[in-house]
Amino acid sequence: MTLELVKGISADVFKTVLYVAGPPLLAGLVIGLLIGLFQTVTQIQEMTLTFVPKMLVVFACLFFLMPWMSEKLMTFTINLITNIPSYIR
Repeated sequence: MTLELVKGISADVFKTVLYVAGPPLLAGLVIGLLIGLFQTVTQIQEMTLTFVPKMLVVFACLFFLMPWMSEKLMTFTINLITNIPSYIR
């Protein structure tokens, strides 16, 4: 294995992780910011108020995007496994 090959595989891994984990994390971030803004405006300082909406939004995002996420992960895994013989050279 050459250094360029390892760099290429690592880049593919990080891209796949960002594609798969990005949407739920971004949804949680946006909801957290909106709830934080709401708490600031209304001066409600309840810590549990942010937990349930973020959990519901991240769950909904995972539920609706799971087919796309699994397709991305399966494509990456199939490409990685089918290219194993070329990595050994």
